Amino acid sequence: MQNLILYPAIDLKGGQCVRLKQGDMEQVTVFNTSPADQARQFAEAGSEWLHLVDLDGAFAGQPVNATAVEAILKTVKLPCQLGGGIRDMARIEMWLKKGIARIILGTVALKNPDLVRQAAKAFPGKIAVGIDAKGGRVAVEGWAETADITALDLARKFEDAGVATVIYTDIDRDGLLQGANIAATAALASALSIPVIASGGVSNLQDLVALKQAAPATRGKGGGISGVISGRAIYDGRLDLRAALALLKEAV
Repeated sequence: MQNLILYPAIDLKGGQCVRLKQGDMEQVTVFNTSPADQARQFAEAGSEWLHLVDLDGAFAGQPVNATAVEAILKTVKLPCQLGGGIRDMARIEMWLKKGIARIILGTVALKNPDLVRQAAKAFPGKIAVGIDAKGGRVAVEGWAETADITALDLARKFEDAGVATVIYTDIDRDGLLQGANIAATAALASALSIPVIASGGVSNLQDLVALKQAAPATRGKGGGISGVISGRAIYDGRLDLRAALALLKEAV
């Protein structure tokens, strides 16, 4: 039996902990001016992992909030996965050396898939592919561009690459608290041998219950739904982090 892991999200913009609505950099809510303090709060609540995103970096194509990320790494001992603006081997190696446990490659998964394969081979278990979908199509460059390829078709390109996980985000629901797109996540996870982490739209414990119930049926190929990322719902208080962690630690 496999437990689902909850990844509290810390999205970084201008050195602060923020959340966006549907990836729109103009629709920003600041939840904590100290990302390191936010990480500490998540750790004290019992979190096992943290999900970090350099939003500015995703648009710039290079790390922008490195100082904030480094402060988080110094403050907590939890494993952290990081995405946003990481588009070459040098930066992948840099962040792994600094203590990031898993690197999320998003835009480059579409535009430079060979880099994903190279990195996954060089750093087994430390490379995740971030696939963000809008209307079923893959979005890149900080969600500013939509490509003519489905999430499943892109994910299948890395079935034999040794990728640790696929992080699937439904942009249409991200930051809106309208509920996770469980059907789309389950369909993707069922079709892959790579574990899938759900992201976007989680609003309450009922969403987590639904993910837990869907997870076992997705594991036919060995992957399945393995975790879930939540941000705004935790910050807004709609999802009690301690209660959520307890729920997901129960066997699925």
